[in-house]
Amino acid sequence: MSNLRSTLRHPDDFYPLVKLKLAMRKAEKQIPAEPHWAFCYSMLHKVSRSFALVIQQLDTDLRNAVCIFYLVLRALDTVEDDTSISTEVKVPILKTFHRHIYDSEWHFSCGTKNYKVLMDEFHYVSTAFLELERGYQEAIEDITMRMGVGMAKFICKEVETVDDYNEYCHYVAGLVGLGLSKLFHASGKEDLASDTISNSMGLFLQKTNIIRDYLEDINEIPKSRMFWPRQIWSKYVNKLEDLKYEENSIKAVQCLNDMVTNSLTHAEDCLKYMSALRDPAIFRFCAIPQVMAIGTLALCYDNIQVFRGVVKMRRGLTAKIIDRTKTMSEVYGAFYDFSLMLKSKVDEADPNARKTKDSLETILKICRDSGTLGQRKSYIVQRKPEYNATLIAVIFIIMAILLAYLSSM
Repeated sequence: MSNLRSTLRHPDDFYPLVKLKLAMRKAEKQIPAEPHWAFCYSMLHKVSRSFALVIQQLDTDLRNAVCIFYLVLRALDTVEDDTSISTEVKVPILKTFHRHIYDSEWHFSCGTKNYKVLMDEFHYVSTAFLELERGYQEAIEDITMRMGVGMAKFICKEVETVDDYNEYCHYVAGLVGLGLSKLFHASGKEDLASDTISNSMGLFLQKTNIIRDYLEDINEIPKSRMFWPRQIWSKYVNKLEDLKYEENSIKAVQCLNDMVTNSLTHAEDCLKYMSALRDPAIFRFCAIPQVMAIGTLALCYDNIQVFRGVVKMRRGLTAKIIDRTKTMSEVYGAFYDFSLMLKSKVDEADPNARKTKDSLETILKICRDSGTLGQRKSYIVQRKPEYNATLIAVIFIIMAILLAYLSSM
C-alpha cells in the first residue's frame, strides 16, 4: 500500500516501475541450466536483485566472470560480517579464502538466510569459477587475496582516523573497483582504468552504504559493527552509539553531514571513470549504482532519520534511475540534480557547510562543463503534480490489472 501511495504522489514513476518489474521477471527466466551456474545466478537474484538485473546486460563471458566475482566477495564479506565467529577462527579464513575458490569441495557454514545457503553450497561457486578463462580467474584470485588480508587487519583494528577509514573502504570496496576494471580489460572491451579512479568508484559506494546503515550496524547482535571513523564522530559525541539518542540529535546530524561531505570527495573521480567507458552495457553496469549513491547521499544529508530507521530511495525513483541511465549525459544530469538537492539542504550554521558546498560546486561545475545539461529529464520533481480523482482511479485500475497479470506469469 505504501508503494501505491508513493506512485500516486509521483505518477511519472508508474511506467518505469512496470518496466523494472517486467525486466526482473525476464532476468529470472534467463538462469542457465547447468546446476552450478543455475545456483550462482539464482543466488545472485536472492542476494541482490538490482545487481542481478544490471549484470544480465553484459556479454556471456564477462557476465559469468562478474557474477562469480560478486559471489566470491559476497561470501568473503559474509565471513567478515558474522559477529558470532571468533577472531581466532575468522582471521585465518579471511587470509586464505582466495585458495578455497579453487577447491570445489570447500564450504564453511556461517551467515544467515540466503547468505548461509551461499556458504553451505559454496562448492557450486568454486565449480563455476574453475570454468572461467584464466585471465578472469587471476583477477578474481588477486582481489580476493588482497581483500581477505585487509579485512583480517581490521578485525583486529578499529577505524580511528580518516586514513584508516579510507584504507578499510579500499579493502572492502575499492579493491572491487580495481577488480572490475581488470575484468573489463580482460574482456577486451575497455582500457585498463587507473587504480586511483577505480578505487574511488568503490569508496563512493561503500561510504554511502556505511552512512545509510549506521543504525543497523550499531545495533548488530552480539556485537556492534563500527565503521564511522573516530576522528570524525569524536568531534560531536563521546561514543559512536551516542549518535542514535534523541538528546544528541543536533550533534548527530552535524556528524552525519561531516560523513556525507567526506564521501563527496570521490565523486569527481567517479565521473572521470564513467566518462571513459566505451561499452554501453559496462557503462550501465557501472553508472546505475553510482547514480543511486549520489541520490542516497542527497536523501541522507541533514536527515535525522538515518539514526532512527532506514533511509532509502522510493522504489519508483530507483526504477527511473535504472530506466534512464543509458548515457554519460544522463549521468551528468543525475549528479547535477542530486547535488542541487543536497546543496539546498546545507545550513550555513553547519560546521562543515563551506566544505560541503565546495565539494558540491566541484561536481556541479563538471556537470555544467560537460555541455549536456540542456536536454534532460530531472530526477527531482520541482512542483507538486496536479491530478484529479478520475486519474487516480484510472491508475488504480491499471495497476491492479498489471499486478494481477504479473502475478499469474
